[in-house]
Amino acid sequence: MPRSEEERFYMTCRAAYLSVFRSSLVNMTSKDQLCTVLQQAGRNPSQKALDKYWPPGTKKLNFDDFCEILKREKPAEPDQLMTIFKKFDTNGDGYISHDELSRILTSSGEKMSHKEVDEIFTLADVNKDGKLDYAEFCRLLGSTVEKCQAAALEKLEADVKLKRQNFGSQLNTPQSLESQPEPSSLEVQHRTEMEPMQKKDRSLSRPSSARSRRSSSSTAITMGTGGIKTGRLTEPKSLQDWHHTFMRGCFYLEDDGAIVSLQYRLHVPQTTSVYLTIRPLNLSPIPDNPSPWMCVDTALYVLTGNETKEDSNMVCFTELRDKERFLWRGELSAGSYLLMPFTTGCRLKRTRKNSTKTAQLVNRMQSGELELTKQFKAVLSDIFEVIDLDGSGLLSLEEYNFFEQRTSGEKCDEDAWAICKENFDTKKNELTRQGFLELNLMEANDREGDPSDLWLTLEAMGYNHSLEMVESCPFVIDVYCEDVKATLQAVHLDSGIKMLNSAVQRSITSKAEARALKGHENVLVYTYKGESRISSVIANKSNQKVTVHINNEQSKNSVSSRGMSVFAVEVPARTKMVCQHVMALNDQQEWTYNCTESIIPSL
Repeated sequence: MPRSEEERFYMTCRAAYLSVFRSSLVNMTSKDQLCTVLQQAGRNPSQKALDKYWPPGTKKLNFDDFCEILKREKPAEPDQLMTIFKKFDTNGDGYISHDELSRILTSSGEKMSHKEVDEIFTLADVNKDGKLDYAEFCRLLGSTVEKCQAAALEKLEADVKLKRQNFGSQLNTPQSLESQPEPSSLEVQHRTEMEPMQKKDRSLSRPSSARSRRSSSSTAITMGTGGIKTGRLTEPKSLQDWHHTFMRGCFYLEDDGAIVSLQYRLHVPQTTSVYLTIRPLNLSPIPDNPSPWMCVDTALYVLTGNETKEDSNMVCFTELRDKERFLWRGELSAGSYLLMPFTTGCRLKRTRKNSTKTAQLVNRMQSGELELTKQFKAVLSDIFEVIDLDGSGLLSLEEYNFFEQRTSGEKCDEDAWAICKENFDTKKNELTRQGFLELNLMEANDREGDPSDLWLTLEAMGYNHSLEMVESCPFVIDVYCEDVKATLQAVHLDSGIKMLNSAVQRSITSKAEARALKGHENVLVYTYKGESRISSVIANKSNQKVTVHINNEQSKNSVSSRGMSVFAVEVPARTKMVCQHVMALNDQQEWTYNCTESIIPSL
């Protein structure tokens, strides 16, 4: 079966990466490495482009980052290079002298050293006459790029079996839900490494379809529409009499694709029944036109333990759904808990594009003074709503510092806060909405109207240059306790992402049954079916890393948190990791999850 465009792209990425690194688990640790891998994939990135992809402070990029960069970088075009050479070929004879080219390349654009220019001539001046036949040079360059790519692909495809298993000979077989019950993690029998190797050797004489059935496994699940009330958990009739507290927050999409938010500390003074919910925060003033992020899925994980332990125990999570709310009801013992907000990334994705028109943030009045534009004021008012965590209509120093940490990485101390209170509108020693607007106007004045710093703040808060919030999702957490009033406080955890990932993994493995990949009893797949999503974890109990090929192409009306329907997951030895989350593309229609997993043999 011919490969899809997505499959071909992924294979190109993998081939280029493996031509430089021994594994796609290895991270790029320098800008030069990024440049080399891009060149192996037929790209010719400029220094400006490399600086964009590797900004100051970057320590590493991974294979997924490389795939995203490759999507943005256009392949090098020989015709473009020819056009540039012709501009400098003053007499039109098809040649450029060494001296002329050296003068150009060492004095303009991305300057090269004289040594680099000499190296070009050593390779390209085949007649050794001190002239460069640039048409022949462009042809050789294009041919070399094609040969490098072909060699990398040939290396990846050297084994016919690898080629078939890499991109799904399983697509030739029927996709269906496994009819036989799969073994749990306690029932899976561990085997020696020799046994699966012997089975693999015996399978070489089998037809490819039989091999795929032996080494791959598929799961098919049909889900209903997601916009209806679940009905499995009713709201307590006397909820209005329960003690209520709430906190706001926001999911932020980082440059590397990670999603971060504040975490929260919940203190329950005595054992009580609790009703816990999380939902996106609607900022639209128009009832029939809610904020676009209201479709983003949310969840809340409740953990015990302190803020420095990464092995905290998961108590529960908001598993059930009521429209845009996700909720949990149960009993919590007296004590302190960490509340960790979560979203799958299925619907909060990187969408920032170059806006057709950049919004204006400040105007200069006839008097010469600056003023904030009406549109910018509206956006700042929305940001105020998001960072006003307790919904009091005022910003405390703690709330303002969470905002400062997000946008500048700094904190405002007591002395600086005292100055703010002297210069901007405050109430009860806290900053009002008007005071927040005044603070931003002062920043514009400090820069003589230059909005650069204001844009950095807006981008950190998830806005594009059309002043649309596209890379963040505000939310609100509600906690109802029947017998006592709990306290809820925002906290910032350095280890938050690791703790959350561990909790998500445990929530999946505790609810789903383990299923071993056929022929690979030490590689287990846990598939969890929730109210509105399906999540899977891959556990590798062997002593070697494994690469698992994932194919979702038979799924319908669905979207994966990976952003691709065909991809591979490399799982280090004796570890487990979340493979993907899948949700409906259109919540109002039925959707199907149909995933095939297969092992890619190591080279």
